[in-house]
Order: sequence, then C-alpha cells, then structure tokens
Amino acid sequence: MDKLQYLQEIEEVIKEGKFKDTWESLSGYRIPEWYRKAKFGIFIHWGIYSVPAFGSEWYSRNMYIEGSKEFEHHIKTYGEHKKFGYKDFIPMFQAQHFKAEEWAELFEKSGARYVVPVAEHHDGFQMYKSELSRYNAAEMGPKKDILGELKLEFEKHNLTLCASSHRVEHWFFMGHGKEFESDIKEPLVCGDFYWPAMPEPNHHDLFSTAPTKEFLEDWLLRTCELVDCYKPKLVYFDWWIQHEAVKPYLKKFAAYYYNRAIEWGMEVVINYKHDAFMFGCAVVDIERGQFAEQKPYYWQTDTAVARNSWCYTENNTYKTAREIICDLVDIVSKNGNLLLNIGPRADGTIPKEDKSILLEIGEWLAVNGEAIYDSNIWRIAGEGPTVIEEGQFTDSKSKVFTSRDIRFTVKGSYLYAFVLKYPKDGIVTIEALGDKDAARLPHFHGIIRGIEILGTSSKPEWKRTTDGLIIYGDIINTDKPVVMRILID
Repeated sequence: MDKLQYLQEIEEVIKEGKFKDTWESLSGYRIPEWYRKAKFGIFIHWGIYSVPAFGSEWYSRNMYIEGSKEFEHHIKTYGEHKKFGYKDFIPMFQAQHFKAEEWAELFEKSGARYVVPVAEHHDGFQMYKSELSRYNAAEMGPKKDILGELKLEFEKHNLTLCASSHRVEHWFFMGHGKEFESDIKEPLVCGDFYWPAMPEPNHHDLFSTAPTKEFLEDWLLRTCELVDCYKPKLVYFDWWIQHEAVKPYLKKFAAYYYNRAIEWGMEVVINYKHDAFMFGCAVVDIERGQFAEQKPYYWQTDTAVARNSWCYTENNTYKTAREIICDLVDIVSKNGNLLLNIGPRADGTIPKEDKSILLEIGEWLAVNGEAIYDSNIWRIAGEGPTVIEEGQFTDSKSKVFTSRDIRFTVKGSYLYAFVLKYPKDGIVTIEALGDKDAARLPHFHGIIRGIEILGTSSKPEWKRTTDGLIIYGDIINTDKPVVMRILID
C-alpha cells in the first residue's frame, strides 16, 4: 500500500464531504434508525489469545509481566519467553472448525440484529486481510479472511456486520516484554508484530505518554482500511482513543467514515467510551455496566456472557440467560442497546455454555421481541424497589429483582410492561398505571382497552385502583420476564 497516497485520499474525502474533522461539523451526526430499532447485538472476542485460553484476552500483555499469574503459567506451560513468545501462538491459531455459516445461524437464532467481531485487539493481530501488516488471519494462523467470511454469511441471515478496533492500545500493550530477556526487543519497526512496544503509562495517569505521529498515522490507515474493505455499519473503539494525541486522528476517522457512508448510501454508528468524542458526535458505550435512570440520549452497554473474561478461557464463570434478559429489558427501557459478548475457542467452535445462553435468549425474544425491537421509551423506564448500580464494571454480581420490579417500552397503540420476576400467584400490580387524581399529574391518565400476556392466549381480568393497575394473570412457571401488552387509547 502507498501509505502517503492513502493519507492524501483520506484528507480529500474529508475536504469534499459533508463532515469535516471538527467537533462542530461532527455534531451534525444523527443516529440511524436501524441501530435504534435493533436493540440487541453480539460482540465476539476471538483471536490469538484464544489459544492459551488463560486469564483473559489480555494474555499478550500479562504474560510479559514478571510475577503475574499469566507469566508463571506461560513459563510452566510453554517455556521461557525468549524461546516461546506471544508470536509463537500464531501457528497454533488454526480455527480448523470455524464455520461462518454456523455462527451466523446461531446469532440469528439468538435474536441479535447486529454483530461486532473484534477486527483487531490490543495484541495487534488483524482478523481480516490487510495490506498494512502481514500479521493477519488471512496470511497467518487460520489463513482465512475471518471478517470477510462472516460478512458474506451475515448478509444471508439478516445480520448487520460491524467491527471493533482496539489497536490504539497496542502502543504500550507489549511494552513489558522489553523489561527482561524475551522475544520482544529492538529493533522494532512499523509493520512488525510487536512494534512499538512502548512503556506502559502509569495506571494513575494513562495519558502521561503520547503515541507518535508515525503510530497514529498507522492507526488511522488501519481503521480506514477496515472501513473501506468491509463497510461495517458500526465501528466500536476501546478506551485509549480519549488520549489528547489521538483526538485529531479520531476526528479525521469519524469524518472519513461518515462521509464514506453517505457515498455508499449507508447509515453508520461509532461507539466510544468515556468522553473520547464530543457528546452527540457518536454513541456512548458503558462497559460492563449501565445507567440507573432513563436517558434522553441513546447509549449502549457492552458486557459478556462470562463475568471473568471477554475471550474463551478454560475457567469462565457464566451468567444466566435470565439475568442477561433482565439487563436487556432494563437497558432498552432506558434508551439503550445491549451488545453481548461471546468467546469462541481457538479452533473456531463456540462453547456449549455460550451457545446455550444465546439460544435461551433467542427463545425468549421469539415470544417477546415485539416489546423490544423497534420500541421506544415511555415516560418512565420502570418502577420497583431494586436499585440498579450505575457505572462501568458493575456486573460482577447478579441483580435480585422482585415481582414489583417492572420496566416499560411503548410502540404504536401498545404500552409493554415487563414483570422482571413474575409472581407465583399471577397477580401483578403496576403502580404507575393507577387511577390517581389527574390534578397530581400521574404518569398515566389515559384509557386502557385491554391487556394480554405475550406468549399466551390469556386476556386476564384487571382493574384500576388508586394503588395501581391490578392484573389477575395466569399462573406461569417461568424465571424469565413476563410481558404484559396493554392496549391504550
């Protein structure tokens, strides 16, 4: 690739396009309807780190930190780092049982509408064909264009291809390997697998060291190449794009991506964390957590089926389908999407635990999806005593909901009430729909024409009192949320 020519092309697209590389211009971005309607997506962490399957997807960093559990495991299992480094896992990453069609069929059955494979993680190995580095899945390891194969199959199964880039953190991700005798050593040049392997920033000040122009131009080229070759409708970024040195290149990418999307007749999304983007220029993402209250702006949660790791490891601790469904409902009621991660094995198979969870979610959505997809927020997100802890990394413990915990969405003539834990006696009370004094400005003072329970033929008896709308439903033996479809006039 002629890098200089590509950089000039990027500048030309920005110059001639609607969007310029300024926050003022990028603030004209609008979130597409397909994304707002989709509500549920699949994230996929799969790469070289799936070979050792130990610790987490950060194995490439942690195996070079003396004294870490990954360091000790590596010595014991594979030998000294100078003889067997991270790069030596590449030939072991065969993906011999990977079948894009089977993945697509599973994701379709899960009820997901968009899929975000990790195109390049912090380790620097690209899961797609690239002209910028030979360290990619099409030329090494599996010798398959993983992203390309998935794109073809997703199109057959009504799934929207997206992609994530965690490349910018590669600036420091392999740096600890220079602190002792390992296979990471100078000279390292652009295009090398380990390059640049710079010292890691102090964890108290992650922005104390700045990437160079050479690295940032390489980052921009890689990200634009990903967009041009695969046309993902969403690009997800991890946290370090917030660095002040990255910001000019981040703005260039956003302007380029948005302008290219206009050319291609596409509507696209960028996900970011913290305040990497000026508010309103892309969609904010909350990692492993959510908001306590409904938001007037659109947002996304990304979390995983496993509590301990994003990739497959041999000791993953899994959530239940029930708690993930409850999170999905809570997030959608608060104006958000759920991006749920799975971790395939190195051979390309999806673990039975991941598969079982996805199929269970899909079964629930097959019955109740009308209350999720294409839905809008109501006046309030919900009611009930259970407090949702707000912020990132709050999903380590399962939430305990009660029969009074209810969430709402609305679509057309229907208000949907999700009973997060259905009562054993089938009697549901929705306080927000009580027949209160109109002068006190209740949440609801309209006319209820009828009530149905999704997934049943039941049209339960009901009455409105000052305490709430009381629904005398059937006895339903389920641990999943039950949805009341309420016809409003």
